[in-house]
Amino acid sequence: MKIAAAQTTVSASLAANGEAIRGMIAAAAAEGARLVHFCEGALSGYAKAQIGHPEAWSAFDWEAQETELRAIAALCRRLRIFAVVGGAHRLSGPYPPHNSLYVLSDAGELVTRYDKRYLSNSELQGWYTPGTEAISFDVNGYRFGCAICIESQFFEVFSGYERQGVDAVLFSSYGIPGRFQIALRAHAGLNCIWISAATPAQVADRGPAGIIGPDGKSMALCPQSPQPALVTAVLDRDDPAYDIALNKARPWRRQARQGDIYREKCHDDARSRRRDGF
Repeated sequence: MKIAAAQTTVSASLAANGEAIRGMIAAAAAEGARLVHFCEGALSGYAKAQIGHPEAWSAFDWEAQETELRAIAALCRRLRIFAVVGGAHRLSGPYPPHNSLYVLSDAGELVTRYDKRYLSNSELQGWYTPGTEAISFDVNGYRFGCAICIESQFFEVFSGYERQGVDAVLFSSYGIPGRFQIALRAHAGLNCIWISAATPAQVADRGPAGIIGPDGKSMALCPQSPQPALVTAVLDRDDPAYDIALNKARPWRRQARQGDIYREKCHDDARSRRRDGF
């Protein structure tokens, strides 16, 4: 199946962000993508970049965001495409919102929502409330997980998804600096999974949106320019280029991590030493 990573301009205007997202969904559908995903805060705006101050959440127009999400979902239904959209998620009581990814199906329904679990130090200063659970969902027989921004620096996020049997992780960030790029390639190669990364167009000079194969190599990259862009790649388990990664390395590493093959070998060696008189 073909997926797409988007590089849209994110502003303080919910209406403008919604329009940009819908335009990119239409472009992805025209290219035959079954799924397109966007950066963190693609709809709501992100923390200091567009929101301005933690206290500004009290004046955030949640109804307008809901209206835009419903319009995005309706377009997904019309074009028969999944979309994963970054946006804040309101919580009841005095708590700041989650930093979330909304997963919208090709039927125009909310499939699930991922809430960022590992927040940065600054995000914990009243900007966001951490989530608690990993999520996964299926499209055309391929399983996807989600991660956001600084979670690229936590190996357990990606190894945890590998244990859950995901094929690809959708990584959404407000910027993909060099250390994030290195980490994403490493996570893809070590866990033998595809990783698709989305970022805003205005910070693409730090690192563009792109898609990495399960061998840790880049498959496609957007331009490092402030102009909106889209990149696509095909996920294919039968691609000969990924035979070693998917059919040899991944199952072997999973078996090795469990450790049984090494314990059996140690027992065999111990019996041999006793038999040989050592």
